[in-house]
This record gives sequence, structure tokens and C-alpha cells, in this order.
Amino acid sequence: MDLIASAIDSGSPEVRQAWVAIPSNGSFSQPTENAERHSCLIVNVADATDRAGLTRVCSVFLSHTAMAEQCERQRERIQQLSQVLRASAKWQRNQLQPSSDEDSLLKEIAETAITLLNCQRVSIFLWDKRRKKLVGKPSVGIEAPLVISDDAGIVGEVLATGEAQIWNGGDDDESRVNRSVDQSLDFQTTSLVAVPLIGQRGETIGVFEAINHRENNFEDAHIMLLNDLALHAAGAIEGLRVQKRLTASRDRLVDDAANSSPLIGEHPAIDSVRQSGSRVAGTDLTVLILGSNGTGKEVVARHIHYESERRGEPFVAVNCAALVESLLESELFGHEKGAFTDANSTRIGKFELASGGTLFLDEVGDMSPGGQAKLLRVLEQREVVRVGGSVPIPVDVRVIAATNQPLEQLIAEKRFREDLFFRLNVVSLVLPDLAKRGSDILLLAEHFMQHFCYEIGRKVPGLTDAAKAAMLSHAWPGNVRELRNTIERVCYLTSGDEIDAIDLELRSMGGANGAVVFPVRTVSHDVDSLAEATRQFQINHILSSIDRCSGNMTEAAERMELHRSNLYRKMKQLGMKTSEI
Repeated sequence: MDLIASAIDSGSPEVRQAWVAIPSNGSFSQPTENAERHSCLIVNVADATDRAGLTRVCSVFLSHTAMAEQCERQRERIQQLSQVLRASAKWQRNQLQPSSDEDSLLKEIAETAITLLNCQRVSIFLWDKRRKKLVGKPSVGIEAPLVISDDAGIVGEVLATGEAQIWNGGDDDESRVNRSVDQSLDFQTTSLVAVPLIGQRGETIGVFEAINHRENNFEDAHIMLLNDLALHAAGAIEGLRVQKRLTASRDRLVDDAANSSPLIGEHPAIDSVRQSGSRVAGTDLTVLILGSNGTGKEVVARHIHYESERRGEPFVAVNCAALVESLLESELFGHEKGAFTDANSTRIGKFELASGGTLFLDEVGDMSPGGQAKLLRVLEQREVVRVGGSVPIPVDVRVIAATNQPLEQLIAEKRFREDLFFRLNVVSLVLPDLAKRGSDILLLAEHFMQHFCYEIGRKVPGLTDAAKAAMLSHAWPGNVRELRNTIERVCYLTSGDEIDAIDLELRSMGGANGAVVFPVRTVSHDVDSLAEATRQFQINHILSSIDRCSGNMTEAAERMELHRSNLYRKMKQLGMKTSEI
């Protein structure tokens, strides 16, 4: 035993008669100081004076020992990294759960660190820059948030320098440990290691601290392992925060979208549609909405969508009447690159775009027979095949259809498939014409005035009794769409505190959807001023565009490459008041 102890202490081989002790951390000719491992090879040699032979034995032994130790360290390192990656993957998966929150994530991270570092306690401090505080979130060893100054103790040093720190006790370093925290937690810190939490942009977001290694003091290897954990932990924390911000933004946008097209009205028929829509929203039943043009069928479809669990997913509207049969399949189901002459890239169809949400098929009664057959197939199989493709793509879509056509009559005339009708008509909702809704006309008018006046920054004008009477007695052939266009026009083109019946120009309406038919003027040959001639030309061009679009101001604005509000503003600048036209 004296021979072994002497060899280990000296770090070099020791010879006693026929026995040679070779320490694993030394060599025969160059002793090594500060032995880390206490292993030794005992060899019985015939000639202890054969230094060359002893050197060869020592060299082979040390070489194999070093290789074995290196392999063991690499194996342990690989095992640790595998555990870190598995833990990180688990954190990422848990973030996808609706119930995920930051406190739960921090607790999972702390539990992983305690297992890997074999320590008693872990603290995860997140930096509150504005308050200049480090906040120890509830995790293993901390039952409630712990708030300390961001320059306090070792964690403050790590935050300031961005460098890892180890503290293994000692009177000289006692001031670096915040004993007030120990007292508040009834705990005694004897050793700790702390590393910075670095975000994806290279900014320090906090400090990761492990306390009291159970076997011995903390070493550099623990810094390496804790840094690995901190790298993935910071990514998970920032990822969760981004996810929560995006979710909150999405919810606000969904609420804004839902509030932008409310189902307004107190008429019994509207109240019945509202209640039925809310009930059916909790299911995935297909809904068929019936009503004349402009009665608000898309508003009802959006009401159902935003009342359902699909409210956070897309709402996609398709006007089936605008799709010719040759383009319908590509529009609804998509196409692969090279499927036809102009298919320069793969295109996602409306069914795929609406996956998880709602697909609104407007004017489904105007769909061609071939399109009806293809739609029926998708509704039955719940999968689409892109044009030019062969792979069925499952789609999870809630379908709401609408039409102003008498489908039963079309079925009798063999113009609409009966099987498609039954597939769509699981639940039917019928919207009345606006003229039959009585006081709802005034409620809708007030809503539209508030909307458009807010857009242009105008104080909401009142309606005179004469204006209200004119609106209640008008036939409204264009229904709610006509009312909207009327209110939009007077909001942009009038400036008084009240809107009178003459401002509405209801009796001069003869265009589609309640649009005013503007007479087209010609430029007078008696005008000498270029500015006046230009003004008259602009007026004539605007009136001509509105007439070509059957009074649809939005379409007319698009033709002139203007936003609708800019068109109204230009008309006002030119003095184009409806009461003067």
C-alpha cells in the first residue's frame, strides 16, 4: 500500500524490488502534479532496473487509460446532451397546449436542471429591466415570486458581466451570497453555479442558478451543462412569450372582425336567425342561408363562424356565381404546378385555405352542374385532390352555403342536384327583405353612420324625422346593401349636423343595389379656363365610371385605381353633391 500511495502522491512510477506501481495520471519520465483520479497499475517485473521496459509498459498503460477516460467523458457528455434535447423537445411540445403558461414551463425547466446537475435547488431569475429587478419565478425550491435587485450577489454579477460564476463557499466570498434570501426561505446555501439566460437576439433575459451540489462542489463541467440547459430554456421562454403575444393579437383581431359585421336587428325573424345561428355554431352541421340579394347572408355566416370554436381559424368566402366551370375546380380545390398551360406554380384552393375554419359558398344556386358534382364529392369525402394531382388531401372545413335562388324549383327543372341540396340543407336559415324589418332600418342606418363617420373622422350627424319617415317608407329593393351604400354616400358627401330626406335621394334611385343613377355631363364648349375644363372632365369621368358600374361606388373606385374613401373625397372637392346632380 505504501508503494501505491507513494506512486499516486508523486504522480510517477515507483519501484520497490520486483514491483512497479504506475499511476494513471503520470509518466515514467515526466511526473504529473495534482492527480485527479486515484488509479494505479501494479506490475511485477523480472528486472526492476530495466528502465526502457518499464517506460514502454507505462506508456501503453497511460495511453489506454487516457483513451478510456476520454471515451467515458464523451459518453457522459453525449448522454447529457441527449437529456437536454429531450427535455427541450418536451418544453416545445407543451407550449402547443392551450393551458401552457410561463410558471409551468419554468417549473419543468427547474426539475430538469435538478436531475441533471444533482443539486438541491434551482432558481430561474427573469430580468425586469424597467424596474431593475430580478424576479425568481415560482419553480422548484421557490413557492412564490422572489424579487431582488438586479445587481445583488452572484446572480447580479452574472447579469452584469454575462459570464458564468461558481461559488463553493469560503469566508472571503461570503458577501457575494445574499443570505437574506436564505433566511426568507429557511435554507443554507453552501455552493452555487449561475449562468446567464441569453435570448435569441443575444440579449440577456435573466440568470439560471443551481444551488448546493449533493456530492461535492460545483465544477467547470457543471457550467457547461447548465449553459446547455440555459440555451434551450431561454429559447423556450421566449418562444412561449411570443406565442402568447401572437395568440392575444389573434384574439383581438378575431374580436375586431366579429364586431365589424354584427347581426343587427330586433325584428322577430332576425332574432330567430340570431338564436338559431348561435345554437348551430356549437356544431359542425352544414348550414344553408336563404334570402334575397343584399339581405346580409354573409353577415349571418360570419356570425356563426365567430360564435363557434373555429373562430380563431380562417373564414373564407367564395362567390360561386363568379366562377366559370373551367376555373371552379382550380379555385376551390387548387392545382399543381404544370397542371395546365398557365399553372406556373402550385396553388392552394379555397378548401385548403379554410382548413380548420369556415368556407362560405355564396350564390351556390348559380353553380354549374359540373361544379355541383365536384362540390358534392368533396362534401361527402372530406378531402380534395388538386387539379393535376393524385394525392387526396384531407380538409377539416365547416361549410356554410347561401343563395337567393329557389332551389326546390331549380331541382324540379333539373338545374340543381337534389343530393347536393340535401347535403347543404341540414340547417336552413331564412333572411327577410329589409323593407319587412320595420324599425331595424333605423338601427342599421345608425350603425352604418357610426362606422363611416369614424372612418373619415366626422361627428355622427342626426337623422331628421323626415329622413326617418322616408327610410321607413322606402321599398329598399337592394336591401341592406342599398341602405349601406346610401348612408356611406351621405356621410362622405354631406357636412351638416343633420341628414334630411332630400340628402338621402331615395326617390332618384334606379341603379343596382340602391345606387344613385348620375346623369353624364359633357364639357361645355363655352369654358375658357383650363382649370374649369379639367374640373368638368373629372366630374364627367367619375360619373361615367359610376354609371358603368351600375352605381357600385367600390367597383367604380377600383376602376379608377382609387380607394373608395378617396373617391368620395375627390367628389366632395369637385362639389359633386348628390342633391345637385
